[in-house]
Amino acid sequence: MLFFLLACKTLKTAPTVTPAPELIPVTVAPPVYGPAIIKQRITESPVLQQSFVGFALYDPQLNQMVVEHNTSKYFVPASNTKLFTLYASLKMLPDTLPALKYAVRGDSLLFWGTGDPTFTHMDLKNSLAYDFLKNRREKLYYLEAPFTSTPFAVNWGWDDYSYYYQPERNVFPVHGNIVKFTRKTLGAYATTPRFFKKNIKTNTALLPQRDAFKRAWRTNDFTFYPKHANPGFSVEVPFITSPELTVKLLADTLKRPVKWVKRAIPATYKILPGLPIDTVLKRMMQVSDNLLAEQLMVLGSGTLSDTLSVERAIKHALKTYLTDLPDTPVWVDGSGLSSMNMFTPRSVIYVLQKLLQERSPEKLLPLLAVGGRPGTFRNIYKAEVPFVFGKSGSLSHVYNQSGYLLTKSGKILLFSFMNNNYRVPTANLRNEMEKIVTEIHEKY
Repeated sequence: MLFFLLACKTLKTAPTVTPAPELIPVTVAPPVYGPAIIKQRITESPVLQQSFVGFALYDPQLNQMVVEHNTSKYFVPASNTKLFTLYASLKMLPDTLPALKYAVRGDSLLFWGTGDPTFTHMDLKNSLAYDFLKNRREKLYYLEAPFTSTPFAVNWGWDDYSYYYQPERNVFPVHGNIVKFTRKTLGAYATTPRFFKKNIKTNTALLPQRDAFKRAWRTNDFTFYPKHANPGFSVEVPFITSPELTVKLLADTLKRPVKWVKRAIPATYKILPGLPIDTVLKRMMQVSDNLLAEQLMVLGSGTLSDTLSVERAIKHALKTYLTDLPDTPVWVDGSGLSSMNMFTPRSVIYVLQKLLQERSPEKLLPLLAVGGRPGTFRNIYKAEVPFVFGKSGSLSHVYNQSGYLLTKSGKILLFSFMNNNYRVPTANLRNEMEKIVTEIHEKY
């Protein structure tokens, strides 16, 4: 009985509890913004999940990559190809482009094209060759320089033939090889050059494409669809080039006879100086002008031989100036319109690095598209002080940006951000890329 009572008393006695030590709050420092976070932003971005993404960030002061993601993989570069065209042009061409070549034979002036795309170009406002031909006393005879490239490069979209961004390549572009239709009010529209006005008919039908002007597939006949035309518009449509048409356009523009003569190019000739190369390079890069890019490579081939060829210029640039690229590219045109082009992000970084080494930032950066300024970057990277200078590139399911990034800490970084094979709207990708690159500008 006593044992039982003692047991019950033991059970009812509360156990001794040792008080818990006082908890001291521990402050965990946020991770330092750097390469790991930047890569995480890219690899874990929900917007970029379905796209094939390549990203390279290079610090020229450290002479090393800061971030690499699929940098050795090949991507369709689109107009990022123009960075290679820019470098090749600076290496191959003189500071002043050759506008045309000519030889005087008695009372005759023989002249032929160099590939220069600026003759009566509607945006570059170049009248040097025009004034020269207009005011010569000799009779004008046009010779067609040998040209081995096709009007369209490999894998250009055949159904883009009627759109401003795909004019034909040739040896003597006139008016940028496009017809421009403009209207400021609901009245009549203007056609430049007026030579093509007789080739236009009107159709009141509605089209699924909703194009105000459309050129026929195999002829220079144009159709105006007024139901698709805004009150004020500016539309550019390429025309089919040929030596015969070149002579007609020259005669129409110069208001004097020009005759096409089929004969060999004279062995001795003079060169008429044209525009400064930087003027043409700046427009090519900032508004992504495809004709200028193609014709600059034509001009480059003219420094090698009398036979002009985009492909020859590309081959020469790769064998002479770009022999140590990290990855041998597939490079087929000057503009990047071809989906056959393939470059790796680290090869793009290599070209950006060579450009920066061989040309001062003060001379290089103004040639490029600038964030928040007129050009292809006008709607992104807006800031009082620009911090992104580079080149965008877009095709169907392709959107890339490459260039130079100035950080708030005072660094200049090289980047290549490439996206292929996606189905989301390109605007979504562009906004996400802007967000990531801007964060690097602010925090790195």
